[in-house]
Formats: sequence, structure tokens, C-alpha cells
Amino acid sequence: MKRFLFLLPFLTAFAVAVQAQGRLEQLSVKSELLGVEKVYSIYLPEGYDASDERYPVLYLLHGAYGNHRSWCRDGGGELPRIANEEIAAGRVRKMIVVMPDATGLGERRGGKNMGYFNVDGWPYEDFFFQEFIPHIDKTFKTIATKEGRAVAGLSMGGGGSVVYAQRHHDHFCACYSTSGLLDHYYRARSPYASIEWLWSVAQTSPVEYVRHATAEQLEQLHSVRWMADCGDDDFLMGVNMEFFAEMKRANIPLEFRVRDGVHDWKFWRASLPQILQFCFPKE
Repeated sequence: MKRFLFLLPFLTAFAVAVQAQGRLEQLSVKSELLGVEKVYSIYLPEGYDASDERYPVLYLLHGAYGNHRSWCRDGGGELPRIANEEIAAGRVRKMIVVMPDATGLGERRGGKNMGYFNVDGWPYEDFFFQEFIPHIDKTFKTIATKEGRAVAGLSMGGGGSVVYAQRHHDHFCACYSTSGLLDHYYRARSPYASIEWLWSVAQTSPVEYVRHATAEQLEQLHSVRWMADCGDDDFLMGVNMEFFAEMKRANIPLEFRVRDGVHDWKFWRASLPQILQFCFPKE
């Protein structure tokens, strides 16, 4: 009997962990603006179907040459496992995680149409805010307000998430960039030289946006909670430091973390629990 009582807390914890399993789905939305069906992955927390509750939504953006499955796959982001663990441990709120697709038409999903911004004949940013977010809010039990949405991403997606939160501050309560492409960088130092066009497409980089922001824009940035991290040996460390410096100069609160690491999934996977905890901590 004593042995059973000793084991009971461990058996209970195991049962809770087994039960607290969200699910991952791959779906699509027809875009009139893009003229195609755009696929996306979505994580729905345990108990979603049976509950009348509405859930906050994290939009989680992949990097260059990735796709909507990058944050989900084993060896990649492992989002389902990590989200299940964080929710079961009571560190984060139950949430919906939406992973859009911003792949290109070229080799390794790069090239034409890759990225989160409007280009000639491919108005992706317009699609995201005029069609994609409304589709998610209409289809799922979301908290369809600024306080119910956050955006995060890695590398190219880190830059995309910051630009989205800067230009669409009324949509997001929090933004987290990990190893973010946050400004222009030198071709010689970058393995991603083919995406140097990114900020000409976006019109301005996150660093430049803060550097040249008007008083009204700075006030708007205060309405978003900001966090960024980067590996100390990441080739994008310099631009992340520049972003941190500009935010500090402008008196915009930004949590910034530097950890041991490079530009790889080991670092981003370790960042994911922090992303979830920062965006929607357990109240």
C-alpha cells in the first residue's frame, strides 16, 4: 500500500502528460489575391473540439528554404511535442499555433515568390492580413483581437514577424524573433546571398524602421511586447545587435538573449519553449 501511495503522484503526472496531446493538421485556404490554394499547418491544443473556449493564436513563420512543416517535423522545430509539454506543465496557455507557407517556386523552395512581403504579381503580405488571418478567425475558435494574437519566426521568418508587428501593430500583442534577418547583411558572410533582395521588397528593414520612426510610430511600437534571441556564433548576430541597439535608443522595451549556438535547428528548437512562454504565458 505504501509503495502504491509513493508511486501515485508519478502515475498521475504520467496520465496527465499522456492526455495532454494536441493535434496537428495540414489544411489550405483559397486565395483570390494570389490565385492559388495556400497550404498551412495548424496545431490545436488538447480538448479543443469538446471545449467552448476561444484560444489565443500564435502565427509561427518558417525561414528561407523552409515550409509550413519546418516547425513541426522531428529534427526540426518539433512543435507538437514541445507545445504539448509546455501546456501540460502549466507554463503556457492552451493556444492555437498556425504555421503558414511562404515558399518560392525555385530550387529548394527558394527563388520567385519566397518570403512574406508583396512583390509584383504576388501580394503575399496583403494575402496574410486580408485573407489568411480572417480565414483562421472564421474557421477556428480564436480570440480574434490584438491581445489574442502573437507572431514569431526564425531567420527570414524572424524578420517577417518583426516587420508584420511593426507595420500591423494593431494585430499582435507580442513578437518574438529567433536568429532574425533584421537588416541588410554582407554577401561574403551569408550562406543565403540569394535573398538579399528581401528588404528592397519589404521597403524597409526592422532596424531602419526603428531608426527612422516617427513619434506616432514609436508610440505604436510600445503597444507590442518584443523579444529576440540569437546564437553567439550566428552570422546574423551583428544585425540582431543593431536591432537591439536601435530599440534601446528609441526606448522601446525589448528582451534580448544571446546563447551559445549557430544558425541551425538545435538553436531554434531550444528557443521554441521560450517563444511559447513569452507570447502566451500561463496566467
